[in-house]
Amino acid sequence: MALRINDVIPNLTVTTDQGEFALHDWIGDSWAILFSHPKDFTPVCTTEFGAVAQLADEWAKRGTKVMGISVDGVEEHKQWKGDIETFAGATAGFPIIADTDLAVAKAFDMLPAEAYLPDGRTPADTATVRSVFIVSPDKKLQLTMTYPMSVGRNFAEVLRALDGLQATFGNPIATPANWELGQDVIVALSLNDEQAKEKYGDLDIKLPYLRTAKHKA
Repeated sequence: MALRINDVIPNLTVTTDQGEFALHDWIGDSWAILFSHPKDFTPVCTTEFGAVAQLADEWAKRGTKVMGISVDGVEEHKQWKGDIETFAGATAGFPIIADTDLAVAKAFDMLPAEAYLPDGRTPADTATVRSVFIVSPDKKLQLTMTYPMSVGRNFAEVLRALDGLQATFGNPIATPANWELGQDVIVALSLNDEQAKEKYGDLDIKLPYLRTAKHKA
């Protein structure tokens, strides 16, 4: 069954290069980002892991933990991190799941149940393991993105999406196209104009159904 937005993610026990964790325990009271890859020692994935490493301070500012997923083993992960850190000029301090049995990839609906790792495999055998999952502190999936093998992920966009999710989480607001932190937000239609003004101050009523206000962090 597909994992959908607002589903509680599976509480799998995973083996990583930093030890064994139950996913829910590892997330704790934080936000979390799981970003997956089809194979270690591949060029696009190395640049992506490097980008995540370079953003360590940004994840920390947002109370967000990050964890990589790859279908190779722990020893490969440890060796690969040397390449990642050389390329990025930053420490890859996040754990990487060794999903050699594809348990995580299948549970998160990245691969079909009958998928397996053939001898002499290439990244193409697990190509759909190219996803990003953002999870809220209540362990629910809030956002997912899946990319093809040929397109490197934009982690500035992942960071922007995380800001949007954190801004709107539990609040009757939404973010418009291309929104960035500090910009006006859209007030939900569940509030009438009077309620919206009481909660958010002055409204910019662009259309009867499109009202914006200053974002209150």
